[in-house]
Amino acid sequence: MPPSTALAPTPPSPPQRTPAAPLYQLLSLYSWRELRHHPWRHASAVLAVLLGVALAFAVHLINQSALSEFSAALRSVNGQPDLSLRGPQAGFDETLYGRVAAHPEVRQASPVVEVDTYARAADGTRQPLQVVGLDTLVAAGLSPALLPRIAEDQQGFDLFAPDTIALNPQARQALGVAPGDRLQVQTGLRWATLRVIGDVAASGAPLGVMDIAGAQLAFDRLGRLSRIDLQLAPGASVDQVVTSIGLPPGVVAQAPQQAAERISNVSRAYRVNLTVLALVALFTGGFLVFSVLSLSVAKRQQQFALLGVLGLSAAERLRLVLAESALLGLLGSVLGLALGTGLAALALRLLAGDLGGGYFPGVAPRLLFSPGAALLYAGLGLAAALLGGWLPARKAQRLLPAQALKGLGDVQTGRARHGLGLALLAAGGGLATLPPVAGLPVFAYLSVAALLVGGIVCVPDVVGLLLAALGPGRRPESLLAYERARRMRLSATVSVAGVVASLSLAVALTVMVASFRDSVTRWLDVVLPADLYVRTATRSAAADAVFLPQPLVDTVATLPGVARVESLRVTSLTLDPARPAVALIARGLGDVTQTLPLVGELVPAEPGRVSVYVSEAMVDLYGARPGTRLRLPLPGAATPLEAHVRGVWRDYARQHGSVVIERADFTRLTGDARVNDLALWLRDEAALGAVQQAVRGLSPDPQLIEFASAGEIRATSLRIFDRSFAVTYWLQAVAVAIGLFGIAASFSAQVLARRKEFGLLQHLGFTRGQVLAVVAGEGAAWTAAGAVLGLALGLLVSVVLVHVVNPQSFHWSMDLLLPWGRLLGLCLAVVVAGSLTAYGAGRAAVTRDAVLAVKEDW
Repeated sequence: MPPSTALAPTPPSPPQRTPAAPLYQLLSLYSWRELRHHPWRHASAVLAVLLGVALAFAVHLINQSALSEFSAALRSVNGQPDLSLRGPQAGFDETLYGRVAAHPEVRQASPVVEVDTYARAADGTRQPLQVVGLDTLVAAGLSPALLPRIAEDQQGFDLFAPDTIALNPQARQALGVAPGDRLQVQTGLRWATLRVIGDVAASGAPLGVMDIAGAQLAFDRLGRLSRIDLQLAPGASVDQVVTSIGLPPGVVAQAPQQAAERISNVSRAYRVNLTVLALVALFTGGFLVFSVLSLSVAKRQQQFALLGVLGLSAAERLRLVLAESALLGLLGSVLGLALGTGLAALALRLLAGDLGGGYFPGVAPRLLFSPGAALLYAGLGLAAALLGGWLPARKAQRLLPAQALKGLGDVQTGRARHGLGLALLAAGGGLATLPPVAGLPVFAYLSVAALLVGGIVCVPDVVGLLLAALGPGRRPESLLAYERARRMRLSATVSVAGVVASLSLAVALTVMVASFRDSVTRWLDVVLPADLYVRTATRSAAADAVFLPQPLVDTVATLPGVARVESLRVTSLTLDPARPAVALIARGLGDVTQTLPLVGELVPAEPGRVSVYVSEAMVDLYGARPGTRLRLPLPGAATPLEAHVRGVWRDYARQHGSVVIERADFTRLTGDARVNDLALWLRDEAALGAVQQAVRGLSPDPQLIEFASAGEIRATSLRIFDRSFAVTYWLQAVAVAIGLFGIAASFSAQVLARRKEFGLLQHLGFTRGQVLAVVAGEGAAWTAAGAVLGLALGLLVSVVLVHVVNPQSFHWSMDLLLPWGRLLGLCLAVVVAGSLTAYGAGRAAVTRDAVLAVKEDW
């Protein structure tokens, strides 16, 4: 061996890297023991994710099941034509059918009469019933589900008799009748007697099918049709056919898919808002996961440090905590999907699928499970848990093992981000000014999210401002609490983030619901000025078949005890085939500033032109602003009415638009003298019961007349309102509960990480009570800051909900109402809960032997 080679130094061997421990081993040997020792703490995090996923998934299943069932029922009733020509609620002249049937590109045309009315059930009650009149000789190919199936004991030719009807299963069950029985259906204020001869396969709400001539005769629709279903010749162009036919005013052409889309659009805003509110619980659930894992990491600082000394890298500690949060989220999501499915099944049975909104009347849908939606909401639950576990995982990653083993792992290293919070708040304000997207307040939702996150980022600054305003106390424990809270205020974000999020959402929902309810109450005071209201139709859909004749109205005005009578006529018009029909209300107006809840100023009437007053939805959907002209295809009129829009009024009863016209103008233009509602002002000496009895005596059947006082209608309307917002109340309670859980977990994490500090204070002469006063003082300061910020942030979010989300979603406005009593009660409850929680966590820490606590540092 050459000398140079022998004397050459041996190169150092590369450092041996400790092999990474498999993640599943760490979870099974290390994390599983933590879960077993503290099951309830982790169960609260799982519960938060579970509730958020369950509520959101249940809302989705309920609405999708109801929408699917309603769409299927609609298809069975409407059939599958290439095109439908549909008129207003009152129908159109049947002479159009001859022109359509003779068109060279129309292969088949089926005339249809649709009537919404009531039938007398076997127990004597009135039940809603839709009656469809068909020409069965031509309807077989277009609407097979509506073809009557004659019962064995009935004659085949009875199908064409004018007094026979076939019922679907829902109608037979609701009415308690069978083939061969007699059935009474209401037309005006009288009963028409029909004979049940069989059944039809159509699903959905109670339905009866008659021969078209019999339906026209029974319901005074001679010469009028509701729609014409068309089957076009191969290769025919829909647009060319519609153009060449020349549709009369008020008749629109609709493709079959447009009907399903219109039904979906009717409830879309309601469904989306419920889903967003349900996801709020999931959002706050992420904060509870954050608080629970922060506590867990704080308690296991020395264990993480020991693992670090033994070779567990910082990245592996990060992955371990994230894996723990993922397991919590996965377990919560799976259980949430199961609970959401059960809640949906229960709601479909109890609420018939509308969640109180009333969008799918008469439908009893079956649960329709969606695997794709289940994966989506499970993914959202997992994402919320991972986001909640990110900061605790980063804390475990940044842990310095040597310092943590000596009890110095709680050193604050974060930096205040003064500009970020203000920038997010400013962005939230800017987003709130943007218009809706496809009719949905997408930017308003993003505005709420930006406001919430920005407010949470501002927590340390708010704590600093509040402490600067209060100043330190003179007692030692007060001074210590003050200085700790001031110098470590970045830690307040950990402790108060969940408080701010949950309290702000609770405040916003409280303000929104209270504002809406107060606005509805004051609206009812304006639209219900009379002492007594008389009607025979309880549903607006039945307004054309079930009405009060004009002679009865004239007689009621002459009854003893009646000072004044005003009549109201309601029908519907289709202004856009892609949108739901608009309500047309004909009533005596007088001084419109007193009879209508106007929004904004009135413009002067235009000489020689009929004036109308539109609801707020008409402005958003049709651009019918004051001073513009609105084209109204009035039923029975030869040409559309070019009406002058004079003002806008607030209408909480009709989300998709309404138009008010003077009753005399409506009768003159249409010749329709029917009345749907009567408003009676009584004399001072009049007896309410005597007036009701006298009005009933004017009807052939007294049971067809219904009465309600203004107070009864107001109480019923508010019950419906409360039922519609029942889900909102539950979500508000869930948000507050999750916030209180977060307070307990986050303060426990802070106190556990400072147990040696408390031992040192006791060595320096502080009594146990003084140490507890320090802890409680810090908890009160931080929670008070969270309450102040949560209240302020909640008010900002409520402004967005009241003035942006609701108008863009439902096209009506409301006045902001701040229920200060409830709001201050919420804030006080949070401050008290935070202080007591901090005090309780402090008691657990100072009960340790102070000598042992300090000795751990050596």
